[in-house]
Amino acid sequence: MSGAAGPGANLTALRSHNAALVLRLLRDAGEDGVSRPELAGHTGLTPQAVSKITARLRTEGLAVEAGQRASTGGKPPAVLRLVPGARHAIGLQLDRDELTAVLVDLAGTPVAARTAPFDFGAGAEEALTAATAEVGALLADACTGLTETGTETGGATGAAAGGGPGGGLLGVGVAAPGPLDHGSGVLHRVTGFPQWDGFPLRDALAERLGLPVVLDKDTNAAALGLVTAGTAPSAAYLHLGTGLGAGLMLGGDVYRGRGPTRASSGIR
Repeated sequence: MSGAAGPGANLTALRSHNAALVLRLLRDAGEDGVSRPELAGHTGLTPQAVSKITARLRTEGLAVEAGQRASTGGKPPAVLRLVPGARHAIGLQLDRDELTAVLVDLAGTPVAARTAPFDFGAGAEEALTAATAEVGALLADACTGLTETGTETGGATGAAAGGGPGGGLLGVGVAAPGPLDHGSGVLHRVTGFPQWDGFPLRDALAERLGLPVVLDKDTNAAALGLVTAGTAPSAAYLHLGTGLGAGLMLGGDVYRGRGPTRASSGIR
């Protein structure tokens, strides 16, 4: 993809970025699927790069071939579809007085969800213990529900039972009040809760859960959710509640602005 990265860009990161582009298009295509030429056209990747990425996704069980497009001359292109249940991820929202945990598949479809009282001002140890307990209960709920319906879980059951990488959890996305540093995963002076200033929430949760963790402001996560659930690549989210905050998506990416807290207003 021309212009995607400058000289010295990390090759592994670039490959992951390109694979994420393809996965996003597969997710958006749904049951209709998408062909390799269509993937190349939408991403700007070369046909060879698309073939390598889709071959890897098929090997990992994340995508399958499902029929062919009508031929416009030559060999009809194969259609690829996402396998939503091949992997799962956890979303965790830490609000001032409530915690919400949700387990989703690759298509973003909720598999299980829990909501529990939460005290953001109680301190780090109590907050981490509560979050860890809710994630464990969430996975237990998912396993119970899927077992009762006889559904194959792919990732959720394997992860809850200590399964291997053949079908596990990709990680945890955490939304929390700001301001915070998305890059380092460290909270700043959260409005009303100055005791969190400088706390490495991302790394602390990753250690407790044994999973990769991504941390962002709740308003940024909400804006990302609007784009993921819709068709427009840009969206703005305005929060009017205990505090005032905003999240902004431009061209499919979270806009973070400049400065130490970047897009954080410091109010929410």
